[in-house]
Amino acid sequence: MDKEKLPPELYRVAYEKGTEVPFTGKYVHEKAEGMYRCAVCGSELFSSEAKFDSGTGWPSFTEPANLNNIELKEDLSGGMRRTEVLCRKCGAHLGHVFDDGPRDGRLPAGRQGKRYCINSVCLDLEKKE
Repeated sequence: MDKEKLPPELYRVAYEKGTEVPFTGKYVHEKAEGMYRCAVCGSELFSSEAKFDSGTGWPSFTEPANLNNIELKEDLSGGMRRTEVLCRKCGAHLGHVFDDGPRDGRLPAGRQGKRYCINSVCLDLEKKE
């Protein structure tokens, strides 16, 4: 991706694998209904129906809107073992997914919920009319 075509903060997070300061992103407390799309290429990533308040300081989702639009990769940076979430179409780093998400009646017994912890700068919310 051409560095000059993106806002500096979006480029830093999406292509230099940065992160936002907790509780500073524009969608941390967003409650509007709609579809969260990749801020770089526009791919559908997460529905507002899957968004929840994790208390971590980043927008969190229980699942992607379409698994085909994301890619998961092992991330061993920072002395941690995590799973990185990327946009499959443009390769933008979106955040990480963890196994400490909420459990609800939709999950089979014994299955832990997921928490897709995503940087706001990497998202554009297409609000439902």
